[in-house]
Amino acid sequence: MSAEPERKTETIPQWKREEVDDIAAMLDSYESVGIVDIAGIPSRQLQDMRRELYGTAELRVSRNTLLVRALEEVDDGLEQLTEHVAGQVGIIATNDNPFGLFKQLEASKTPAPINAGEVAPNDIVIPEGDTGVDPGPFVGDLQQVGAAARIMDGSIQVTEDSTVLEAGGEVSADLANVLSELGIEPKEVGLDLRGVYSDGVLFAPEELEIDIDEYRADIEAAAAGARNLSVNAVYPTARTVGTLLGKASGEAKSLGIHAAIESPDLADDLVAKADSQLRALAAAIDDEEALPEELRGVEVGEPATEESATDEDEQDDDQADTAEADADDDSDDEEEGDGGDALGDMFG
Repeated sequence: MSAEPERKTETIPQWKREEVDDIAAMLDSYESVGIVDIAGIPSRQLQDMRRELYGTAELRVSRNTLLVRALEEVDDGLEQLTEHVAGQVGIIATNDNPFGLFKQLEASKTPAPINAGEVAPNDIVIPEGDTGVDPGPFVGDLQQVGAAARIMDGSIQVTEDSTVLEAGGEVSADLANVLSELGIEPKEVGLDLRGVYSDGVLFAPEELEIDIDEYRADIEAAAAGARNLSVNAVYPTARTVGTLLGKASGEAKSLGIHAAIESPDLADDLVAKADSQLRALAAAIDDEEALPEELRGVEVGEPATEESATDEDEQDDDQADTAEADADDDSDDEEEGDGGDALGDMFG
């Protein structure tokens, strides 16, 4: 009878279990959890970034296997982040929303020199100007990497902006030395967000990269459009009822003046309109002898029409109609007709 093979059981060291428990506890205490790429960040700068995040976010770096185990152990949807745990990464957690976290991490990035063998993240350009380097073999180094350089006025100068490497190209040792000599730092060092999980949603970095000013302008335009729609559709709300009442009052007053309806509220406007019409008529008569003495030589004034009598009210309308001026004009015409019918019924 052959002996059964010995069954081996994996023994997890105590320190690993404690590490996983600590990470899981951290994940449970925050509303948003993300995975960040820390590759290429020197230890000193990583510590500086950790200090800058203190009070708003917590960064935890550990072995990838332990990070995955902790994410799976929490089992609150966070296991979706395990697909981003590859290479040199860390876990970042915050009570801020994902958009705020992304903005904070992008703002914390700092310029850094690039080393030979690295891939250029953007086009590398040596700008036009004086390098501040005395004449010597360095001018040949510049020309060797593709910069337009020559000796002028006792120093080495770059005569025009020179793109020495396009984005995606590999940095050579010669180029790395030239950039270092010139103090050009063509890359940014910081925590690159790979994904964030918050409120049951997994966000990709490109979904979090929004233009705040453009987004605010879109919201303001939408609010203005909604207000215009409410006013033009005569749909009263807490924010538009004042404008609607003012508009209705202005239209009623305009109709009253146009139809010469006698009313104590319109008496001054009707008299002013009649006076303007009288003066216009007097000014059109060539024979001054035919005019009463008090009307001789008068200047034509602006008629007190319904439009001029309701300027104040129309200013309110203009504020409500900034986003849809053309549509508002058409709508106002229709509404004036409706107002005329209503007031016609009111006054018989």
